[in-house]
Amino acid sequence: VIIGFILLLILFSNTLAENRELQTGAFEVIHQLKLPGTPEKIYDTVTGDISGWWDHSFSEKPRKFYIESYPGGGFFEIFDEAGNGVKHAEVIFAGRGKILRFDGPLGLSGYAVKVVTTYHFESASGDSTLLKVTVKAAGEMEAGWAATVDQVWYHFLFERLKPYVEGRSDLK
Repeated sequence: VIIGFILLLILFSNTLAENRELQTGAFEVIHQLKLPGTPEKIYDTVTGDISGWWDHSFSEKPRKFYIESYPGGGFFEIFDEAGNGVKHAEVIFAGRGKILRFDGPLGLSGYAVKVVTTYHFESASGDSTLLKVTVKAAGEMEAGWAATVDQVWYHFLFERLKPYVEGRSDLK
């Protein structure tokens, strides 16, 4: 009876199992741009409440995006007043005006992928900052992800952040 039950259990569990091999790989995306303002002011603009320029979300109308700029802090998207939301990443290195690094999948949440994003801030001529953003991803990969991530970061930096910073008189 026990052997029959075990065989039935094995047969039944095999019919419920779904297995598929995942493609794995890695890529790196690098962008840099010059922004008006000191490295400290630009650092402060890309941390804290970033709702003014960050526009990709899991929620149709997110309440807030923010990055806690200390080791162990989070990169959060808050959906509503009840506090529902998602933690996109965790800050693993914070040096105001110098470096910000976070570890998390961002838009690739739910996939077996490791994504580390680093912002480097460097003084540039004319009281400006050279911001270099490096995104390194490894793990589960689908065709076209590197190009998509590259396009999304171009959008964030050049189409959203740059005009946002240039439109703020307090950063100049």
